[in-house]
Amino acid sequence: MKRACGSRLFAFAIVLTGLFSLSVTVGAAGNHAARRASAPLPAVAAAGASGYHLLKSIPIPGDTFWDYLKFQPSTRRLFITHGNHVVVVNVDTDKIIGDIGGMEAIHGVVLAPEFNRGFVTDGRAAKVWIFDLKTLKVIGSAPADKDADGEVYDPASKRVFTMNGDSHTSTVIDAKTGKVVGHIDLGGGPEFPVADGRGHVYANIETTSEIVEIDSHTMKITHRWPLAPGANPSGLAIDAKNHILFSGCRNKYMVIMNADTGKVIATEPIGGGVDATRFDPGSGFAFASNGMSATLTVVHEDSPTKFHVVEDVPTELGARTMALDPTTHNVFLVTAKLERIPKPPPHTRPFRMLPGTFHLLIFGRE
Repeated sequence: MKRACGSRLFAFAIVLTGLFSLSVTVGAAGNHAARRASAPLPAVAAAGASGYHLLKSIPIPGDTFWDYLKFQPSTRRLFITHGNHVVVVNVDTDKIIGDIGGMEAIHGVVLAPEFNRGFVTDGRAAKVWIFDLKTLKVIGSAPADKDADGEVYDPASKRVFTMNGDSHTSTVIDAKTGKVVGHIDLGGGPEFPVADGRGHVYANIETTSEIVEIDSHTMKITHRWPLAPGANPSGLAIDAKNHILFSGCRNKYMVIMNADTGKVIATEPIGGGVDATRFDPGSGFAFASNGMSATLTVVHEDSPTKFHVVEDVPTELGARTMALDPTTHNVFLVTAKLERIPKPPPHTRPFRMLPGTFHLLIFGRE
């Protein structure tokens, strides 16, 4: 859940309410069938047209909710935001090798290896925590606006751009010094950002169903492009080579856009409850993780102007955030078994995690 309060909580609450109304989570009635429906898929699940299937499920301790995942190929480490701490997993050994704590309600993780630093957005604390990539210890923080959520590290400017959802802003941090160097009014509630490595940062604006292009050096918005027919965008991915953006929208579209002109090239159907998207340049696959539909939609880039849906790979309910290993082409998702809360207080989650059920799912083509 990308936000502990505000519109993002409301949006994901709707997603989970939809899951419950479909009787696919654990409830008072139909407990046995619901538990079967939400049980982890067997590792021997057959591969479909894309070749992707579940390779393994790894239990992760802790019962707080989760959000973004970040993978570092050079160290084989997966960073999982998990409530008030970051869990670090070596995906080759399946072992937890670190735990970065002392935070409040965190969302995104980005890495700046040239400065040996990682950055974690904390929406409740309205700050960005800075940690040492070698020791996995917090070494400082920088102020951000309320509901600091998604973020991206831009290698061209050496800056971190946060997306502050309820504040409708972006905080810009110098990755080397850890100091705030800018503040951008985005004109709407942002979701996930990406950088193209050439000095452009792109961000989904959920409340206006647009993508904004930011000059990472001047910290100014240079373009604002509509995503229609897509609406309420969340995940965003980029094919940096061909300058193509893949926006996962909650009205069940992946909108594919030319990053130079803002022209919508194609729209492809995806599942419900999308939160993350990723693009694998090695395979040409774009992915959308759909927590409500319990699917991973796989779209192939046939050419820079032609795309098609390969298949919807079955995952698990709630598996909505994702990371990608560009070396093995494996996809990482996390989720837990969920239970509905009867008559939840206003502005709170309508569900709870069942204790001891949080886990990492690794999908691949082996």
